[in-house]
Amino acid sequence: MTERGVTETDAMRHAIALAEYGEGDVNPNPLVGAVVLRDGEVIGRGYHRAFGGPHAEVIALRDAGAGARGATLVVTLEPCCCHGKTPPCTDAILAAGISRVVVAQRDPSPEIAGKGIEILRAAGIEVEEGLLAEEASRQAEIFLTYVTRGRPFVQLKFASSLDGRIATRTGDAKWISGSASRVEAHRLRRRLSAILVGVGTVVADDPQLDVRHVVGKDPIPIVLDPSGRIPLDARVLRSSIDPIIVTATMPVDVEEALRSRGIHVWRMMIDDTGRFDLAELLDRLGTDGIDSVLVEGGGETAACFLSAGLVDKVSLFLAPILIGGRDAVAGIGGSGVDRVADAPRLHNVTIRRVDDDVLITGYPRRRPALSS
Repeated sequence: MTERGVTETDAMRHAIALAEYGEGDVNPNPLVGAVVLRDGEVIGRGYHRAFGGPHAEVIALRDAGAGARGATLVVTLEPCCCHGKTPPCTDAILAAGISRVVVAQRDPSPEIAGKGIEILRAAGIEVEEGLLAEEASRQAEIFLTYVTRGRPFVQLKFASSLDGRIATRTGDAKWISGSASRVEAHRLRRRLSAILVGVGTVVADDPQLDVRHVVGKDPIPIVLDPSGRIPLDARVLRSSIDPIIVTATMPVDVEEALRSRGIHVWRMMIDDTGRFDLAELLDRLGTDGIDSVLVEGGGETAACFLSAGLVDKVSLFLAPILIGGRDAVAGIGGSGVDRVADAPRLHNVTIRRVDDDVLITGYPRRRPALSS
């Protein structure tokens, strides 16, 4: 974007696009993009590239150089005003001589929460809030959920046939979706900090739970394994990041074998039905700095998260294939709902083609609803 006549709205769209380049590298920080605009021309741009590194505003101001004096800074999130791993962005903005700042949304973090904007205004800088706020907040949904709720953002992802099956009656599931969808699914994995499956999925499919189809950092594998069924030669145990195995009654010798390999074993209570308190699990993950979890399987695990009202977003890859059969594996397990009116309905739905498949993404409007 180098042409003249660039509006602040154009610049904000550009900042939002820039922020995406930090995908998977900034967690638990937010995706943030920034643009310096002067006389309708972009003279500086930046995005938050890695956790602990310079923020988007600082990079954009450095890119603009002396031209930043008297210019407008357009940024997707309120500039920080506190010392953390980097100095406050408000200091850099004041030092650069910016005269106007356009912010898409406030940062809800307790140490910021409008204070950055107040500092800028007190220094005589004009600040406008809310430009493309909805788009920016959707992009920052992981960060906003983590900061405001204190627990990870939960995204449920699965691939199913047109008749809602994720495996045949024999358990065969490779491959329902096409290769392009698998690449897209790995992009989702890269965006989130952790990936969670039930031990049944590990036993049946022996998944790697990595991002081998794209460039990026592998998510932390989490396996729900109440009784310690996980095979010690499972591929997930050879992940580039030490997995977390959540258990209740795992035999001590199995636990010791896992711990000797650097694998984390978390013991938690289960209820009378043999299920974990998933809200408690998410709280613990949040305390450990894990801001997001991609729930990938299987159907019973998906049903448990849905019934607990803990799913923030759903992504379904729908493949043009018909499996059929009463005993084929359904995408969502459990006992389901008694009435259609009680079913979780998605809103803000987007639909797009991924080669021959269709990717449907939306946000559950009503929770809890399914009984698992």
